[in-house]
Amino acid sequence: MLSPMDWALIESWKERGVPLHVALRGIQHAFDSYDAKKHKRTVKTLLYCQEEVEAQYAEWLESRVGSHDDQPDSDQDSSSPFPRATVIAHLEGSLEEFTGLASQRASRQDELSEAFARATKLLTEIAEDYRSSAQPDTRKLEQSLTGVERMLDDAMRSAIDGETLKLIDTEVDSQIKPYKRHMDKAAFAQTRDNLFRKRLREHFGVPRLSLFFL
Repeated sequence: MLSPMDWALIESWKERGVPLHVALRGIQHAFDSYDAKKHKRTVKTLLYCQEEVEAQYAEWLESRVGSHDDQPDSDQDSSSPFPRATVIAHLEGSLEEFTGLASQRASRQDELSEAFARATKLLTEIAEDYRSSAQPDTRKLEQSLTGVERMLDDAMRSAIDGETLKLIDTEVDSQIKPYKRHMDKAAFAQTRDNLFRKRLREHFGVPRLSLFFL
């Protein structure tokens, strides 16, 4: 639960104009670092993420110096293995797909319909940022897209019915069982989870956002 102090911090970010996807990326990065250190204590306040959000916001402001709209277009970003036009087309195509998904599921008013609406809003902001940035950073773009995918994964797990969930579990277990003896425990668990999430996306018709799928 968020405390009054947490809400005050969120309000300060909003008043300063910190973009939502930048704040979420900072929070995600802070918790990824926390998980990597394997702390025994739990995080009980959003203040834990403040430093990382501030750092992400500072980098975002720096990337805005000299709008891309005022510069000649370039087919290739120096920091990216992908042509700029290809990344923009991917973002716009993804936004179109999620706009359709949000529209189709709007009447259900469940966690997944809300997630589709949130994804549409975030992708709109992310795409606009990338298009107009003077120094686009595809590494940070990938982090933002990964954050949206995590949010969608959680929503799909909540939305799927018990019978279909059982069928998917059985299918995934059958598919991965022959490889269990050849993999260590952590790798096996991660591979199974990847297959499970893949089947969830296929079931709900949710596309991949990661640039690795370009």
